[in-house]
Amino acid sequence: MTMKFVSLAPSATSILCEIGARRMLVGVSKWCGDVADVGGLPRFGDCWHMKDAAAIHALRPDLVIGSVPFRAEALVELLKEPVNFLALNPKTLADIERDILHLGGIVGREAGARRLVARMRREFSRVAARAARVVRRSGVVRIYAEAWPNPRIASPPWVAELIAMAGGKMVVKAGARVTEADVAAANPDLILLAWAATGKKAKVAQAYRVKEWADVKAVRERRVFVVQDELVNTPGPPLMRGLKEIARIVEECRSGGAR
Repeated sequence: MTMKFVSLAPSATSILCEIGARRMLVGVSKWCGDVADVGGLPRFGDCWHMKDAAAIHALRPDLVIGSVPFRAEALVELLKEPVNFLALNPKTLADIERDILHLGGIVGREAGARRLVARMRREFSRVAARAARVVRRSGVVRIYAEAWPNPRIASPPWVAELIAMAGGKMVVKAGARVTEADVAAANPDLILLAWAATGKKAKVAQAYRVKEWADVKAVRERRVFVVQDELVNTPGPPLMRGLKEIARIVEECRSGGAR
């Protein structure tokens, strides 16, 4: 009998689809359609907003996959009835690889999981090798990447790793809550806005209106860019596209591009 899974995490959905387990999915979060082809599957909330617990239980999944952070009240609704639940909580690219291999083992797609990890490594290495040649000539581009504006939260550690591969350096602590003064003191050459759950709708104009940032190099030189949320905040296969986008922006910054 084929196992059945409900994924409330876009990262898990993207991984399962890439490793050949798409047919095992019987339900997904409403946010998953932006990272994988899940047309026709029932759509639910996520680990932050849960109004669909009864509908999820009706599917009789073998496992519900979510992510951290989650809202306790949301999980209480889901766990009122017996259900197997797994929360993914990666912080680094190494953690993401482990999640891929772990999910591959759960669904019996170990070979597909290993192939995906190998493909991601190849893609990352290709971009990193090109960027390294430029860095040797021109140095690194100092970057502040933001995952949320209020309160300000810097992008997670795996994004800082992607930035390094693209020839940049994160100038604040990745994943940390930061202030306008922290960013001003770091004086980045480039600001990347990748606000969670906003797609491409992060507001560049807001960055240019922050008084404390008036003398920040990235603001003075109009180098504030939006990176599509799903490409960098989904810890899975979408990061391959995310790295290419970051590398493109870094290259544009080096060549004098501005917004």
